[in-house]
Amino acid sequence: MRIRNLAILALLALVSAGAWAQATELTGAGATFPLPLYTKMFDVYAKEMGVKVNYQGIGSGGGIQQMTAQTVDFGGTDAYLDDAQLAKVPGALLHIPVVSGSVVMIYNLPGNPELVLTSEIISDIFLGNITQWNDPKIAAANPKVTLPALGIAVVRRSDGSGTTFTFTDYLVKISATWKDKVGRGTSVNWPTGVGAKGNPGVAGLVKQLPGSFGYVELIYALQNKLSFASVVNQKGKAITPSLATTALAADTALPADMRVMITNTDAADGYPIAGFTWILLYKEQNYGNRSLAKAQAVAKMVWWMTHEGQKYAEELHYAKLSPAAVAKAETLLKSLTYKGTALLK
Repeated sequence: MRIRNLAILALLALVSAGAWAQATELTGAGATFPLPLYTKMFDVYAKEMGVKVNYQGIGSGGGIQQMTAQTVDFGGTDAYLDDAQLAKVPGALLHIPVVSGSVVMIYNLPGNPELVLTSEIISDIFLGNITQWNDPKIAAANPKVTLPALGIAVVRRSDGSGTTFTFTDYLVKISATWKDKVGRGTSVNWPTGVGAKGNPGVAGLVKQLPGSFGYVELIYALQNKLSFASVVNQKGKAITPSLATTALAADTALPADMRVMITNTDAADGYPIAGFTWILLYKEQNYGNRSLAKAQAVAKMVWWMTHEGQKYAEELHYAKLSPAAVAKAETLLKSLTYKGTALLK
């Protein structure tokens, strides 16, 4: 009898160990916009909590696809799903905000001059209407800069991208021509330019190519020591992208589901090309043979990201969530369930 009981205990221990191993290895995929921050967060979380997180930066479009296919535990996106997209997803999908960041206009010019760009200049470059760096419109916005007679080599994303979603959302708001001819999306039919994969790809190509011009998240410009422009906002102020000006852009009314864009902000000192990045989670976590332990691990991990993990944001040039945004995230996370029972109390 004693041997039988020991065998049963050993079997239960193996089952428990298997469930724990599954719970302590989480997978995610999606946006490259927050990749430097997520890399830091998940490294710290593994050391502190013993939960390994494997996150692949494949672009927001890829993250949405993998969440739709339910092949990952969570997705990363800088582009919220609209109602039509949500209708195609096999379950209620929550958007949990993590941080906000800036999309910056990077360039490679002799002498690395500090440039100011208007919304008209930016849209005209990406529409193919401005093709030379010494164009009169750029010169008028930068009277103290001697601009080279050099062609503008536009670099843009080739993959589905939340960074592109944020940038094109801005362009739609400031250019009727862009709205009519191109539109907003994680990928669009670009009028001009050469494509590169991910924020790292765009930053790397601009760094190598004289006369180039592109868009990346702020941290990628800083990591690659690339020049980036101040952008004139809705109030007519030339705003340099920074933590402070990004945070000011997010000083706006926030909906309960947190699906909101903050581009072209009306905040007087807010940087106009900024946006949230979200973690995507299924509200009901009982799917795809997932265990309760794994569902709890995912919920606790994302709660940590929106609370303790926020202290790692600013050192990597992301703006922390405001108290109002944290409160919205808490409400969403507390709605997570497993077989109808709340995962977080």
